[in-house]
Amino acid sequence: MVQLRFKTVQKIMALTTKNNCLLDVVELETEFVTPLGTTKAVNKVSISLENGETLAIVGESGSGKSVAALSILRLIPEPPGKIVGGKVNFKGIEIDKLTDIEMRGIRGNDISIIFQEPMTALNPVLTIGEQISETIKRHTSLSKKNAAEKAIQMLERVRVPEARKRAHQYPHQLSGGMRQRVMIAIALACEPKILIADEPTTALDVTIQAEILALLNRLKSETGAAIIFITHDMAVVAQIADRVIVMYQGEKVEEGTVYEVLENPQHSYTKSLLAAVPKLGEMRGKENPEQIALPNQINQSLSPIPGTNEKLLEIKNLTTRFPVKEGIFSKVIANVHAVEDVSFDINKGQTFSLVGESGCGKSTVGRSILKLEKAHSGKILMSNADLLSLNKKQMKDARADVQMVFQDPFGSLNPRQKAGNIVSEMLKVHGMGTSLNRQERVKSLFERVGLTIDQMDSYPHEFSGGQRQRVAIARALALNPKLVILDEAVSALDVSVQANVLNLLMELQSELKLTYLFISHDMAVVERVSHYVGVMYLGRIVEMGSRKSVFENPQHDYTKALLRAVPMANPRIRKDEAELNFKPIASPIHDIGYKPLASKYEKVANEHLVLRTDIGY
Repeated sequence: MVQLRFKTVQKIMALTTKNNCLLDVVELETEFVTPLGTTKAVNKVSISLENGETLAIVGESGSGKSVAALSILRLIPEPPGKIVGGKVNFKGIEIDKLTDIEMRGIRGNDISIIFQEPMTALNPVLTIGEQISETIKRHTSLSKKNAAEKAIQMLERVRVPEARKRAHQYPHQLSGGMRQRVMIAIALACEPKILIADEPTTALDVTIQAEILALLNRLKSETGAAIIFITHDMAVVAQIADRVIVMYQGEKVEEGTVYEVLENPQHSYTKSLLAAVPKLGEMRGKENPEQIALPNQINQSLSPIPGTNEKLLEIKNLTTRFPVKEGIFSKVIANVHAVEDVSFDINKGQTFSLVGESGCGKSTVGRSILKLEKAHSGKILMSNADLLSLNKKQMKDARADVQMVFQDPFGSLNPRQKAGNIVSEMLKVHGMGTSLNRQERVKSLFERVGLTIDQMDSYPHEFSGGQRQRVAIARALALNPKLVILDEAVSALDVSVQANVLNLLMELQSELKLTYLFISHDMAVVERVSHYVGVMYLGRIVEMGSRKSVFENPQHDYTKALLRAVPMANPRIRKDEAELNFKPIASPIHDIGYKPLASKYEKVANEHLVLRTDIGY
């Protein structure tokens, strides 16, 4: 009865709304109680949204942008959070005054949200179809059968291939891009008036990101829904937004149309965000990498980093496969060809970048070098020794020369150890120096990567994301390695933090003559830091050459597709779905059930046809 009465009031209020304003948020305030005191996460922020408009809320981690969106839907956990002020008016209804039961009629029905990480937002024990049907049945009077059929229609609407088959699969059986499409299908199932997208493309490959942005633009024009798009990526903002709000430390510091904010920013914070974005094409005509010019950064050296032409590492015909096992006796029934016949060299003092989408095998190459994954065949030559032929003790010594920085610094650092101990442990394991010498070495490393000596006594959770990555870099440098493998080392960082870490890496390379294997899916970042580039697809390198040749004159269709998908920080140049009409299959090949694919992107450099099985990737 309460729900029915609320629906009636909702319709009457919607009819009496006289202007085009769909959502009006006035001086919203949200606080969190912490052991150190009360933190104002959102401080008197006002937001307005019109019908059919895309509003981008921009800012780095901790700026309050996601908290503001969650506060609108009253999804802030109490405690420790609490909405302490402000008004939220949706189509004439003051939803900040509604009861919890009445808010359930709004959430998912009139205002829906897409979360950043679909794997944690989706229920792992329910099929995709069941999760979409659940939303439909909650807000409509459709029968179970009709709701299931509409769920399939929603999957087709967001361009999920073989929608009827996918509806019976579970989240873990889909790729990241497919899971994000499922989240969009759930959010649009009841045709909401407002769609809140909270960093929906941050963790996705560049091609999938481009497809999701184009998909949201198309769905907006088809449904007339308004979108609140939350991000820290100014290039993404340029591709999707009509109007932009910039947030910093819980406050709104700038607002305007996408053209006003991106082409003529007024606030210094907005200017710094735009300056920190690596822009594809900035390195055109330059032979060697150089640092990103950042405002207000003193003593910054922008000199090119030439390196040498002397070989440090040679990889010859590297092949790494993962067995697929089945049954109680774990019988091997197939092999995943993660890396197949890969060869390249890395010169001293230079950066060789492996670029490609998730599943292409680039990270497996890096892990195979360190024997963290067992290679099937091939050679990895360094200092006249084949790393693959070394025994356990010899490999331990060799690892002093080859270190790795992982994508997630929080996951790669021991949460129970202080930062200083994490770094000094490397020296202790390899028996280097006395306790006092190790302490002095750690102090110099912390200062060198831009941390203070006092922070040696802090635990990983007490650092920001960028600071944790600096600790990981300090640990990698502790043993004076010849080669550092950077596996997506900046992809999880905010744009300005990313720029600072990239500059630090290039500064260290210039000063210490370091050699990097840089693994990434971000083409703009790869263009900035690389001397040579290898483009990987389905376990093979399909194009390789100098950074200048690959980026300025790409030869392979897949390389061209990756470059075409990169979002540009120019709101006057937007990519539509027609421009992004390619379907590369970024999953490893299998040695069973071969089935040739028609796509022109399946031809690799050696003119062999790459084949794969369609078993849920």
